[in-house]
Amino acid sequence: MTLPFTIDEFLDVFRRYNESMWPVQWLLVALAVAMLVAATHGGTKARSTSRVTSGILAAFWIWMGVAYHLVFFRAINPAATLFGVGFIVEGALIAWFGVVRNRLEFELRSDMAGRIGLTLAAYALIVYPLVGHVLGHRYPSAPTFGVPCPTTIFTLGMLLLCRAPCPLALIIIPAGWSLLGVFAALRLGMWEDVGLVVAALAATPVILSHRSVAKRERYVASRPSERWG
Repeated sequence: MTLPFTIDEFLDVFRRYNESMWPVQWLLVALAVAMLVAATHGGTKARSTSRVTSGILAAFWIWMGVAYHLVFFRAINPAATLFGVGFIVEGALIAWFGVVRNRLEFELRSDMAGRIGLTLAAYALIVYPLVGHVLGHRYPSAPTFGVPCPTTIFTLGMLLLCRAPCPLALIIIPAGWSLLGVFAALRLGMWEDVGLVVAALAATPVILSHRSVAKRERYVASRPSERWG
């Protein structure tokens, strides 16, 4: 399978995006940091702050679908139209589950899921751009937070910070994009994007495991108490 663009064309998409959208990139980073800070708030405010966090996360995906895929990436890759629609759908799903139904409650956790989630978020915000810089992907011709790959890693990290198991529908598109992204990484030398498949492989089993445990707990709780005479 070959790509319909060269590495130079690919990096030029980032240049055009970054030059056109500056300083939105910094606003998106600030919002991402605020989301992590909000996860430290518990108590009565947890559900309301989580609803705001879900809204921001949903906006990230709709932004990527429209501003990156449909406006810029489509110029070199016809498949970007499909990608854009998929990202917008993911944003709509996050808004539905997190804002409308309020089923996503984010918190800093001390278990394995929490540690992996924070590690993925830190990679997306800090390590990802540093690795890219070392590899010679220099601003503005470099992916910044708010374009698909680092933001997908961040999203998987945030989903691991959900108190209750996150809906399965929310991980399908990020996991699918992770597989596509690592293919591009191998073909184009975007080695910072290897973190995509690592994030998907780390997050997906943990999320599925939490769902399985929660399902068993609900089943046990629904059984009538046994009486011994």
